Amino acid sequence: MLLMMLENGMQIDEIVFCDTGKEFPDMYHHIKQVENYIQRPITTIKFEKDFDYLMLKNIKTKGKSKGQAGYGWPLSSTRWCTTLLKRDLFQRYVKQKYAGDFKSYIGMAFDEPDRTENKKTNQEYPLFDWRVTEGEALKYCYEKGFTWGGLYTRFSRVSCYCCPFKSLKDLRALYFFYPGLWEDIKQMDKLSRNTFRNDYTLEELEKRFILSVNKEAS
Repeated sequence: MLLMMLENGMQIDEIVFCDTGKEFPDMYHHIKQVENYIQRPITTIKFEKDFDYLMLKNIKTKGKSKGQAGYGWPLSSTRWCTTLLKRDLFQRYVKQKYAGDFKSYIGMAFDEPDRTENKKTNQEYPLFDWRVTEGEALKYCYEKGFTWGGLYTRFSRVSCYCCPFKSLKDLRALYFFYPGLWEDIKQMDKLSRNTFRNDYTLEELEKRFILSVNKEAS
């Protein structure tokens, strides 16, 4: 979306990246690559407390377990990570800097209609308006030399690496391609007041993934 907007000569006053602190290393490299390509700075903003603090030690959360008092892993009914570390953080930033007089452009693709239904008056979805699908957007970026280190070839959706809403297929890819990040999730799970998933433990998932590889090999 950003590259297409620049090519069309659209006015862009500031480019903002909300860093949750749990992004893939490849994503941080990608941000730098985009900056070099467009020769413009990208503003990185972060919430005043990091992901681990909110998840494990936030004292405002009622109920304690394992000596902690945090939100725990995000739930489908309580996605505190998206709310605090992205949406509310961005809205607060632009309201303070631009005194509420701003228009934000969000990269929702044409094949994501459900995500565009609650559009606010100061929001625009250029990709949706241009009827650009996610697949077309990725192809366009690949042609420009942006690959995200292979993230979009390994995962169906790219979000925080520790997102508990990842599919089993994506978790399998995470386990094999990013073992260090997988271990970080395991350590977080030991301290969390709730579990990463309700259906499988992380150890059970490991056995499942290894078994699937052995079956494929045979």
